Amino acid sequence: MAQISSLQNFISDSLDSTHFKLIRKREDVDNNEISFHPEMAHQIFGENESIFGYRDLKVDIFYSAGPLDMYYKVNYSKRVDDLETEGIKADNIDEAISELVSDGCYYTNLEEFLNVCEKKSADFKPFGEKVDEFETTINSATPRHFEVYVCDMNAPGFLKFHARLESFSFWFIDAFSRLEHDPLWLYFVIYEKYQTSDNDTRYATVGYCTVYQYYSYPQNIRPRISQILILPPFQKLGIASRLIEKTLYDYFVPKENVTDITYEEPTDILQHIRSVIDTKRCRTLPSFAPDNLLKGFSKDMLKEAKAKFKITPKQVRVCYEILRFSITNLNNAKDYRDYRIEVKKRLNLNYSKHRRDLKKAEKRGVDVKTAMHGLPSIQERIAQLDAEYKEVEKVYHQVLRKVKL
Repeated sequence: MAQISSLQNFISDSLDSTHFKLIRKREDVDNNEISFHPEMAHQIFGENESIFGYRDLKVDIFYSAGPLDMYYKVNYSKRVDDLETEGIKADNIDEAISELVSDGCYYTNLEEFLNVCEKKSADFKPFGEKVDEFETTINSATPRHFEVYVCDMNAPGFLKFHARLESFSFWFIDAFSRLEHDPLWLYFVIYEKYQTSDNDTRYATVGYCTVYQYYSYPQNIRPRISQILILPPFQKLGIASRLIEKTLYDYFVPKENVTDITYEEPTDILQHIRSVIDTKRCRTLPSFAPDNLLKGFSKDMLKEAKAKFKITPKQVRVCYEILRFSITNLNNAKDYRDYRIEVKKRLNLNYSKHRRDLKKAEKRGVDVKTAMHGLPSIQERIAQLDAEYKEVEKVYHQVLRKVKL
């Protein structure tokens, strides 16, 4: 039997071994400058994100830039199955990749893939209705043109296209799961409009955002931003910020039946973008003028931010704290202390409510000893609040640098 030490050479890091490319032309196949790696792979290859059974492993996954037809190939110098390993088998990479594609279809012949790529890319057009377009010169000597289209699942051909686009999400969105087919989902897909060397117009897929239109009493909707993915070659171009600040805002805020716009468990990065944008908006409102900020959080702030910008109450409070922090004299011990106490009271709401509920239950004769024992002591909670506040203040500093206050 092969020695365990010798088998270590057959363990590969899936993040380093997997190479993506978005193919616009044949020459891109050999252009390593456009190659990029996944951010995560535990949803494909397990928690360790490793692939066993191959030496010098390389997994190539190419997509046509627009329609996202997929080519896949595994290269390696030696496979563990070729050795006398008494039944030890290599991981089935083909099976893992096939599960990412809803219909299990992809190309394994490169020439066939390139022929299909050339034909379908020439005919490919965005799905749905164009709702935004913009240009950027970030990281580019010449302007790059982007367009955003919105559609639902009923758009002809969109479901198959979105399944291919969605396959990226397993590599870039943690705890990702495919969306159910529901007419209340809206899909905002970003494309780059570019010209080929022959001056033909083409579209390259950039990323997408999903929004679910929840019911809101009595006859309204509450759009919830669910997933946002910008593919790595298009990141750091301000596209996600544009999508949140302009595209979604212009699409939903003018609608009278929209109660407010919410987010589904936003990542730290997405919450940062959101807070920067909403803080910029709130500071334009009279209720957030410095004199009013110093008077404390008010119903006028909630009402005005919701009416004008469809911001949720919880997020309005965050914007208030950020703007209040910007005018607090940190060199004045009393002012700084008053601010910290106000923020800590908000951070402590759930803990305080839980203790009150347990006390009420105890008065009714309920045995709450176990539950009370599980709560931190007052002293422990004070220490926790100090740590939580420091994190909040750190985040607020970061937001204010972007807001430029």
